[in-house]
Amino acid sequence: MLRVNRSTYYAHLNHTPSKRSIENDKISGLILKIYLDNKKRFGANKTRYVLECEYGIKVSVRRVYRLMKSLNLPKMSTVKPRIQYNSNYSINLENLTNRQFTTNKPNLVWCSDITYIKTSSGFVYLCVIIDLFSRKVIAYTVSSVQNSNLIISTLQKAINSRNVSGNIIFHSDRGSQYTSAQTARFCDFHNITRSFSGVANPYDNAVAESFFKFLKHEELKRKRFTNLLQVKSAVFEYIEGFYNSKRPHSFNNMLPPNTKENLFFSTS
Repeated sequence: MLRVNRSTYYAHLNHTPSKRSIENDKISGLILKIYLDNKKRFGANKTRYVLECEYGIKVSVRRVYRLMKSLNLPKMSTVKPRIQYNSNYSINLENLTNRQFTTNKPNLVWCSDITYIKTSSGFVYLCVIIDLFSRKVIAYTVSSVQNSNLIISTLQKAINSRNVSGNIIFHSDRGSQYTSAQTARFCDFHNITRSFSGVANPYDNAVAESFFKFLKHEELKRKRFTNLLQVKSAVFEYIEGFYNSKRPHSFNNMLPPNTKENLFFSTS
């Protein structure tokens, strides 16, 4: 009826999958597991890294990408968000980092920034402090108010968590919360040296900007928030449960920030 050759019919009936096809099925299953375990945050590059480190499977990024595409897994957007700065702000404050975002041990340079997070009750504000050595978020605060106390409380958390006193460069943009007399007094008391980005130049604080970009694309933009507590819960889950402990970071040769620091302290 279908005018199919007898040989074609039996060839199809007795067909056995090739070795490559069997491998692809196995890898595809692991890719789907990694993708879901990490709440759909990983693209091809980080998925390839996890396949090699956790499952001992060495494959190219291109092959992982093709298999992810065949599974119809959407890739993560990495479009840099637009940031507006007040270019008329002309206070003369020194930039001590000069875009040198690499240190040879922890607690030499910390960078910080604030971002807005929308809720149905209004905006809330997240301040983070990141150690440039490992890109670890060492302190963060979510608040309904954006003022100097937000910076100071987050700095106090960083000092407590790192158990350090002084001789630290603290880099930020030139927001009024960072340049205030209140923040200056706190830093002077703790022997912390302040450093500031150039006027209207977000690239001078690229590490903090980059963190916020991925936080928003991998967590915040996927949800709708009604209040401050929901934002606090989401930020805690992302930073403590994923970013610091699990997320491979290209700057750390694909090690998560916690792993890089643990290796440093275990060998020092």
